Amino acid sequence: MNSFGRIFRIHILGESHGRMVGVLIDGCPAGMPLDEKDFLPDLNRRRPGAAGTTPRKDNDTPAMASGVFNGKTTGAPLLVSFENRDVRPDDYARFMEIPRPGHADFVALKKFGGHADYRGGGHFSGRLTLGLVAAGVVAKKLMPELRIAARLTEAGGQKNIDAAVKNALEKNDSIGGVVECRVAGLPVGLGEPFFDSLESVISHIMFSIPAVKGIEFGSGFAATRMKGSEHNDPIVSPDGTTQTNHAGGINGGLSNGNELVLRLAVKPTSSTAQVQETLSLKTGKPAELKIEGRHDTCIALRVPVVAEAALAVALADMFMLSGLIPPVWTHENRKNTK
Repeated sequence: MNSFGRIFRIHILGESHGRMVGVLIDGCPAGMPLDEKDFLPDLNRRRPGAAGTTPRKDNDTPAMASGVFNGKTTGAPLLVSFENRDVRPDDYARFMEIPRPGHADFVALKKFGGHADYRGGGHFSGRLTLGLVAAGVVAKKLMPELRIAARLTEAGGQKNIDAAVKNALEKNDSIGGVVECRVAGLPVGLGEPFFDSLESVISHIMFSIPAVKGIEFGSGFAATRMKGSEHNDPIVSPDGTTQTNHAGGINGGLSNGNELVLRLAVKPTSSTAQVQETLSLKTGKPAELKIEGRHDTCIALRVPVVAEAALAVALADMFMLSGLIPPVWTHENRKNTK
């Protein structure tokens, strides 16, 4: 399915080279001020243009077709869409016969009987994260007391990200990276035991971001090399503040009042100028493939704002399930909104 959430529920729609991409948000409280300009800062952060990003250029101008009246949300489903303009659908026709390794071409062909939109990856494309970023803008505005931030901490196994990207460009290849996310201001007790633990819900939406292949909270995999006495975080205050934060702000699936810390493993972009081996579905024999055209050398460069958005959506739904966000927006209960 293409939806996430139980009360703050989002539905991703569109295809990479179709008419549009976007998101339908259900459950947004009525009365919250919302304007197209609110989306621009995060949309600009996602926009390509820097070295190592795709040369594809769309305006990415948000259009709110429903759910807003007189500059405020109405409580009805909120539709935010983006027109696709810089499209080159003919660049992808050959991938129906020679699927690109690392992409969804082959599995989508099999699952949907050849009916899936193959242009630019269709509904599997990273372009659909545009709708996710838009949903994140709304979610962040619902929780102005939270400070949600993500950054790329390494690329291609190097801390010097610019040097890593430059090296990949020179070699006509692609690289991945690690994105770290932090959230300050969470209350104690957000989440549920077991299947709806805070880690479970966050991980669910994070893995919807194309190219994300791993996630860890707090000390993560490093915890396997620690003793229990080293990994445990001593509680030093009645509000739950701990001396260390190896748990990453979560105990027993519930937020513990400390900073939420997680990291994402982002794989190298599957499209690369290097010649690769794949299979010709027409002949059933091996075939060489060199992908021309537009792609990110390091897609991880544009993941931080997408990760922030995904995190905000998951937390907004958790806040609503806990009754911390009311169905009608008022300045009294959300004083810090802009």
